[in-house]
Amino acid sequence: MEPIYLDHAATTPVHAHVWEAMLPFYTANYGNPSSTHSFGRAARTALNRFRDGMAKSLGCLPGELIFTSGGTESNNMAIFGIMHGEQAGRKHIVTSAIEHHAVLHPCERLESLGFEVTYVPVGSDGLIQIEDVEAAIRPDTALISMMYVNNEVGTIQPIEQIGRLARKLGITFHVDAVQALGKISLNLAELPVDLVSLSAHKIYGPKGAGALYVSKHTKLLPHVFGGSQERKRRAGTENIPAIAGFAKAVETILPLQERNYTQASRLREHMISILEQQLGCEGFVINGHKAWHVPHILNISFPGVSTETLLMNLDLEQVAAASGSACTSGSLEVSHVLQAMKLPENVTHSAVRFSFGMGNSKEQIETAAHKVATIIQRLRNK
Repeated sequence: MEPIYLDHAATTPVHAHVWEAMLPFYTANYGNPSSTHSFGRAARTALNRFRDGMAKSLGCLPGELIFTSGGTESNNMAIFGIMHGEQAGRKHIVTSAIEHHAVLHPCERLESLGFEVTYVPVGSDGLIQIEDVEAAIRPDTALISMMYVNNEVGTIQPIEQIGRLARKLGITFHVDAVQALGKISLNLAELPVDLVSLSAHKIYGPKGAGALYVSKHTKLLPHVFGGSQERKRRAGTENIPAIAGFAKAVETILPLQERNYTQASRLREHMISILEQQLGCEGFVINGHKAWHVPHILNISFPGVSTETLLMNLDLEQVAAASGSACTSGSLEVSHVLQAMKLPENVTHSAVRFSFGMGNSKEQIETAAHKVATIIQRLRNK
């Protein structure tokens, strides 16, 4: 049997068109875009073309995009770039308890340096309430950082509401949109946001490629020094092959967004339906918001069966799933997202995330769902 990959929220395979777009920049067009000779000029021309194309797709100005090594760097750049550049003495940040560690760890670092952070709670559905965000804001709040889509349970957050509140109060607003890109519409000119983190490898692009949208009205202090690249905001020779891949992924995947959304919804419902038939409606718990969620992420708990045991058994059956964020799945710690949702221990200790992508078929979902049900029944009957 061919392996079944249900971990697209961790990473996606590189699309054939993306790979083709990257190849020339490893071979023929390998110049440094900062060089003034013909090789460098060709690379610079390509870099500008990629930036222009992505900006058009995302609804922003080319000069508002900074290319980075991925979502983690983009988040770090946004958080440290705002807080270290804050001139008014404001040292308070508002974020949520369910953010990716690429936001939480920079916030913890800032706390060790004397900054203060308020972690807004979420409900049992993983949804942030605008009232809680408003209550957390102080006169010295400099930054609000919230994710658009939670990477573990798929809950979509009220970003527009939070953004309007931030605008009204004159607070800079950063959004981690890594799991939103390619899944829900992103028009950066229309959203009330100041900084947005993006990543290529979640949309069939290469790993090691990302971007940070920085509104032209936002002042951001650089945190990498040593060159004048990216308009002196991020030093270092631009990774042209990766940027080429990112731009091609955006060009290829965004027009398919509606189709992929519908397909993922069908796969999600099909898997739930089979599990209901095999295990009964009481045999598992779906984590996340019932309505406000992306369809490509399905987080399910199977009380009575530990996450690690289920994942090991699935791996033996050649089904790839995850316990949550890929950055922490190697540890045995219970998901901080599920803990923040204050779910019962038998739910938090038995949760598995299945995430769907373009390569998945209805037949694969049927096979995987039957294997899950068989494993659960066997383990519960021990």
